[in-house]
Amino acid sequence: MARSMTGFGKASVELDGSTVSIELSSVNHRFLDASVRMPREWLALEPSVREALKARVERGKLNVSINRKRGATSMRTLRLDQEVAGQYVAASKEIGHLLGTTEPLKLNTLAQLPDVFSYADVDEDLEAVKTALLPLLDEAVERLDAMRLLEGKALAAEVANRVGLLRESLSRVEALLPELNTQHEERLRTRIAELNETADIAEERLAIEVALMAEKGDVTEETVRLTTHLDHVVEVLSSGEPAGRKLNFLSQEIQREINTLGSKVRDSAVSREVLEMKSDLEKIREQIQNIE
Repeated sequence: MARSMTGFGKASVELDGSTVSIELSSVNHRFLDASVRMPREWLALEPSVREALKARVERGKLNVSINRKRGATSMRTLRLDQEVAGQYVAASKEIGHLLGTTEPLKLNTLAQLPDVFSYADVDEDLEAVKTALLPLLDEAVERLDAMRLLEGKALAAEVANRVGLLRESLSRVEALLPELNTQHEERLRTRIAELNETADIAEERLAIEVALMAEKGDVTEETVRLTTHLDHVVEVLSSGEPAGRKLNFLSQEIQREINTLGSKVRDSAVSREVLEMKSDLEKIREQIQNIE
């Protein structure tokens, strides 16, 4: 099943009194381009996070946000900086002396001054954090993947519909070819006969020239290859593997065959069908740009 490169996934868990959440969002990109934001104290785990993502996501610009919201029982301790507090008290006394007052610095005022109290993190076991974080990442990726699959299904349906329209146009062209080939051969024979009136050309030589010129206008190979490419598109869409790169290559091959078909067959009805095929192919190419 084809996957879109656009999606969102989120998961959260309680860890040591804190709420840890992971949010993933992705958009289309030629390759996998992951941007990871996480708490500074966990940065050593970033390579493991990237490896886990690489194993699950083939392509897309991926934004990864890992957040921790600390609770009342999280692993932090309140620390009093006695030196800073003493400096505030000494400075307060000095200001009081200058102003001619002995009013002491109140405790509730002192407690609110910067750096008197601060929180210190307890050293964490990063292996334990990793053990909790990677399954959470898997859960977020699962939800991201579910959205990508849903959108991918819609993209695949649109591509399949356009492939069907291409087949219809090709069938109409193939129905016209026998008559067009006959007309082409007759025009060639008439033209060569006119030339033969002014130059003595052997009948055998004329037959060879007609055959060569008719071959130049034969598009049997192009129609066969075009049908094969369209069949391959359907196979790739239903393969369950990342399809974007293969589909992009196939679209180029389809474009080549359509162009050759249009250049070889000079007929207004065929030209109209070729224009329709080019239009439908362009719609396909727009859709596959967002397929993983």
